[in-house]
Amino acid sequence: CQLFGYVGIEAVLDQMKIKTMKTGFEFNIMVVGQSGLGKSTMVNTLFKSKVSRKASQPGQEERIPKTVQLQSVTHVIEEKGVKMKLTVTDTPGFGDQINNENCWDPIIKYINEQYERYLREEILITRKRKIPDTRVHGCVYFVPPTGHWLRPLDLEFMRRLSKIVNVVPVIAKADTLTLEERAEFKQRIQEDLKTHAISVYPQEDFDQDPDDRALNDRIREKIPFAVVGADQEHQVNGKRVLGRKTKWGIIEVENPAHCEFPLLRDLLIRSHLQDLKDITHNVHYESYRVRRLNES
Repeated sequence: CQLFGYVGIEAVLDQMKIKTMKTGFEFNIMVVGQSGLGKSTMVNTLFKSKVSRKASQPGQEERIPKTVQLQSVTHVIEEKGVKMKLTVTDTPGFGDQINNENCWDPIIKYINEQYERYLREEILITRKRKIPDTRVHGCVYFVPPTGHWLRPLDLEFMRRLSKIVNVVPVIAKADTLTLEERAEFKQRIQEDLKTHAISVYPQEDFDQDPDDRALNDRIREKIPFAVVGADQEHQVNGKRVLGRKTKWGIIEVENPAHCEFPLLRDLLIRSHLQDLKDITHNVHYESYRVRRLNES
């Protein structure tokens, strides 16, 4: 910093930026869906690096667990001097059994355990200056591309989980649907969510600023996002692009005309990452804290 320089209130922003770059920040995301819907590939595409779990070795079949297991992988990602501690939680075994009754219980238990861990650190007399944040800030739920209505499993999961975490539904492997099927399926999902009073992220109740409400209204019109994930690059018009190669062409992941993956990436990283963390802390964690303190 230069002494005897310009003094203005906006200098606070520079101070906050320098402090954040030094300390870094945390972001925890959970992916939920049946096996084979491309959850790991989607997360790797999202952050353009191998950050998600790959349990099976190449050429070896991955065994489906008999119960829902939660596996977390933590990475420190650095870009332009900013460090982010990213934790990706996968849920292998969800929805893969013949009887999927109460398969959401381990997921709810895990999310509440992270709230409990944060609460125990917070109520200590001598607290840490920075409490480690392992709370789940966003849950991306992968809907199978059936083209019909939401399954009872999808509805029950989102109904229960939307009360304790930010749920972002996406249509997995959207390249298996035509554009007409995709639009019709998306409209049916929106009707299902409205009929069953399921509030997915971004929630209308938490829109305070008119500009935020206008932006979130545009996002809500396009939810669930029809996404395609890919971890291989291909040559298209002299450029290297991420995509899936087929006999009739290449499906470009980052092309809005091909899929809505750019919208999902913008929501989770560019425009709403801090909002996801704020709602987790001020709404979901706060309601858990009030309930736990009333019990005790």
